[in-house]
Amino acid sequence: MEEIINKVANSVLEVFDLEDYYPKGIRAQIDISQWLLEGFLLKEKDFREHLKNHEWSQYQDQYVAINCSTDAIVPAWASILVAIQLAPFAKKIINGTLEDLDASLYEELLPKIDYSVYENKPVIIKGCSRKPVPMRAYVLAAHYLQPLARSIMYGEACSAVPLYKASKKG
Repeated sequence: MEEIINKVANSVLEVFDLEDYYPKGIRAQIDISQWLLEGFLLKEKDFREHLKNHEWSQYQDQYVAINCSTDAIVPAWASILVAIQLAPFAKKIINGTLEDLDASLYEELLPKIDYSVYENKPVIIKGCSRKPVPMRAYVLAAHYLQPLARSIMYGEACSAVPLYKASKKG
């Protein structure tokens, strides 16, 4: 009987797992439509009163996304005013969705990674994730890996999709 060889385990393939870099911390979303008349109309006096009475300390050390879930046309100053209220408490504040928030966190941390360990190596950007890694993070990771890697694939070692192969220098 012939011995079965695990080629994946014996390969020089480097795995780049974005989940390893997922920033720890609580994420929260503030929907400003809760402070609009019927979710659509901003009455400045009432809006300011709602903000004054809101318990902002509940966002202590959290990552916070500010958005409006309705189709209301909200003046820019409204989100800025919410951000100002949050500033003494939140770790990070963005205008957008929770996915935008995670993308923003990755945009901060990915440029700081030392990618030199991937130089001239085949790299697989791990695809399956238990955490909400946004697509923008995958695109950015490929951007940083491409100048160094011999090749880039996406997915799992057993079923990777080839994305890039460096041209041979001769």
